[in-house]
Parts: sequence; C-alpha cells; structure tokens
Amino acid sequence: MLNIATNVKEIHGIDPNNIPPEILASDQPLILKGIARDWPLAKAGVESDEAAIAYLLSFYDDKTVGTFYGAPENDGFYFYNEEMSALNYRADRTRLDVVLEQILAHKNNPQPPTFYVGSTTIDVCLPGLREQNNNVSIPFPDALVSIWIGNKSRIACHYDAPDNLACSIVGKRRFTVFPPEQIENLYPGPLDFNPAGQQVSLVDFAKPDFEKFPRFRQAIAAGQVANLDAGDALFIPSMWWHHVEGMGTFNVLVNYWWRSVPAFMGPAINVLKHAMLSIRDLPEKEKMAWKALFDFYIFSDQPRAAENIPPVAQGVLAPINDLQARQLRAWLINRLNR
Repeated sequence: MLNIATNVKEIHGIDPNNIPPEILASDQPLILKGIARDWPLAKAGVESDEAAIAYLLSFYDDKTVGTFYGAPENDGFYFYNEEMSALNYRADRTRLDVVLEQILAHKNNPQPPTFYVGSTTIDVCLPGLREQNNNVSIPFPDALVSIWIGNKSRIACHYDAPDNLACSIVGKRRFTVFPPEQIENLYPGPLDFNPAGQQVSLVDFAKPDFEKFPRFRQAIAAGQVANLDAGDALFIPSMWWHHVEGMGTFNVLVNYWWRSVPAFMGPAINVLKHAMLSIRDLPEKEKMAWKALFDFYIFSDQPRAAENIPPVAQGVLAPINDLQARQLRAWLINRLNR
C-alpha cells in the first residue's frame, strides 16, 4: 500500500434520489458515504457472498458476459506480461453463473486465480435489478450504467473521459486517485496496446520501482485515497487517474458514466491521435507555432477567438451546434480520406 497521506473528502447523509448538483459537478473526487447501503444487493452482500450471488442470479437471463481470467501468480493484477508483448490475462465470453461458481469455488484459496466481469451493461445482463431499488438517481438519462464483478483484483491506474460515480455494493474497494496534471509522473503506457482500450500507468502500485519510475514519488505526494465500504460511492471527475483494488473474496461495483456535453461532441482522444499524426514530429519552431494556435483557438476563452468578427462570418469560431458538428465531421472525413 502506498504511503499517501491525503484521504478523499467524505460527505454523509446524501439522498440517493436527490444528489446535489454541485457534487456531480465537482472538480475534486468525493466519497458519498453510505449512499447505496440500502440496496437489496448490498444487504445480501452483508449477509454472505453466497447470498449476494444468489440475489444476482435471480435476475440473470442467460447472456454471456465479457470475462477476464488471471493466473494465481498475478496476485489479481491485470496488466502486461513482463516483456509487454501481451497482456497477462485471458479474455473470453462466459455465462455469468459459471463465472460466479468459479469465484465461490476459490473463495478460501489464499492465492486464487482471478475472475473479473468488467464493464457489463447492467440492464442487458441483469434486467430488472435496478428497478428493485438497486439504483441511485442522477440527472443524466443517457448515463451508461455498468456492473463489475470479481474476486480480489487490482486494476492499473488509468483515466476515463466521462465523469464517474462508482458505487461499491459488495465487498470493500480502495481507489487511489490523482489529478490529470500528474500524467507525466504516472508513466503512462502505450496508447494503442493496453488493457480495455485505455492507456494505464506502468507503475505497479503494490511494489513501485522508484529507480525506474523516480517521478512517481511526486504523484504520490499529489494522490488521494478512498477506502470504500459496501454501500459507499466515489465520485471521480472526468480525466482523474484512478487505481482500483477489489479487497474482498467477492466484489461487486456498479458505476454510472456520463458526459455533461452535447452528444455531437466527439471523443477528444481522436484529436490527440490526429495531432500525433500531423503535429508531434514537425520541426520545433512549427510545433511552437501550432501550440500558439491551439492555445488561442482551443484553450483560451471562446469569445476571444471570435472577437471583432461579425456573427454571420464566425463559422466554426461560433459555439458549435449539431449542424456545424455534422459539417465539421464531414469535412474531416473528406480530408482524412485523401
């Protein structure tokens, strides 16, 4: 366990059906203590792992789920192999009841193989579960609600573009979180070869190598820890890095992902990769010129870029709407296909 002195701020007494808007718009992580403790699934988990599994299976409709399998020697860490030539786990699609049976079979094993059902849309896999008071209310109707199920595990530090409300329902979880500006000190790995399609920190938090990753000490100084009991939730703002540990022999997490922007806005990672293609390897003086353009048109206040230009002539310098987004997308596709 890393020696991180700062704990994520806890907020108590939040109504799960009336979360204050300022919490879901926070620029800092927040623990919503006990917000999901009254879920029937959480209560079943307090009774026993077996009771929680039986409750989940009462909603199961026989669909297969994406499942990750890790060898016992990995100690639950989902990562790369030693040569970074492949991942250190196997991915498959399996019946949920089979996965849960395997988890129970290894419950008393001190070093079990790991089983992890990751980011599964809850309404598809377990229809009706949320309708039985296993839910919190958030004002984002298009939010993606996913369930994560497994035994003891460690998920390498990564970030997600959407805001995230992660509810620990069965078992204990530990999140270690870092603000976005710590990216350099977290030593991110490959962009195009990584677990679950997202780059991860190359530092093993259980045994950090400070000779290989000396700047990680600076990340530790900026980090915060959230220890979640069953029924607690953690709000993780967009782009915050987070390392996740499932602490129990059986763990269930339900999370809500959403973006507070119009649906026509595309993934920003596409822009980053296009910039690698078009800008990163330019001569330094040209890169600095493009940096000035990006600072002016993208990272400065929007009205300044359109200053003194009549509205009729502003074009893409005006606030983007759905029609302009379609036109920009068509223009980009045409240019990229040349």
